[in-house]
Amino acid sequence: MQSKITIQSLIGLVILLMTSCGPYQKALKSEDTKLKYDLAEAYYDEGDYRRAKGLFEQLKPLYRGKPQSERIIYFYANCLLNTRSYITAAYEFESFTKAFPQSDKLEVAYYLIAYASAEISPIYSLDQKDTEEALNKLQEYINRYPDSERMVEVNSIVEELLRKLERKSFENAKQFYTIRDYKAAIKAIDNFIGDFPGTPFREEAMFIQFRAASILAINSVFSKKEERLDTAASYFDDFVRAYPESEFLGESISIMNDIEKEITTFAAN
Repeated sequence: MQSKITIQSLIGLVILLMTSCGPYQKALKSEDTKLKYDLAEAYYDEGDYRRAKGLFEQLKPLYRGKPQSERIIYFYANCLLNTRSYITAAYEFESFTKAFPQSDKLEVAYYLIAYASAEISPIYSLDQKDTEEALNKLQEYINRYPDSERMVEVNSIVEELLRKLERKSFENAKQFYTIRDYKAAIKAIDNFIGDFPGTPFREEAMFIQFRAASILAINSVFSKKEERLDTAASYFDDFVRAYPESEFLGESISIMNDIEKEITTFAAN
């Protein structure tokens, strides 16, 4: 009985696959370009971008140089976008803008280049080359279409990508502190605050910078100690002035007490 049910289930599955994939597979294998074209558009209109993509991919070279080419390439690029093939989608939309500079879809294509590029951007902990490239594409769109109705969305994407670069920069600076490269940490935090003055990580960054400067100063050779102690003290003053109620205030005061002891000892010598 169980075997019979299993066989019937398999037969039903095969029939289902044949009926659901039949027209698509026939169109893929067919040399009838009109059949491919009509079915590709039908799938596209239904939102079946995976099947539409397969057919439009075949149609691209068949209609090269013909009036339908613009429509096919645009739809193909959109299918790639909607199936999350963002790298290829960005490339195809880029090709579209070059091939059809007078198209009424040009603005949309430039926007979708930027959008696809932003989707390629990885999490903040990875290399941010693709994020920077996406920001360039977004800026290119902004420069071309400053009055676009999509500007609110574009600015939102820009802000999201900038936050990613901001977090990456902050974590890199912290990493220098973690590996005890205190001079590099101090410089990296200077650069970080300069690049992102309004960052929500500013308080923690300034505290880490003070702590790094303190460790560097206390462990310095005699010839560099006085200057570095004074520098650490100035970082403390800047931090307390900026964040008088900081959660790091207690630890900062404790570190500053050690700095003052070192300054007193140094002066006595």
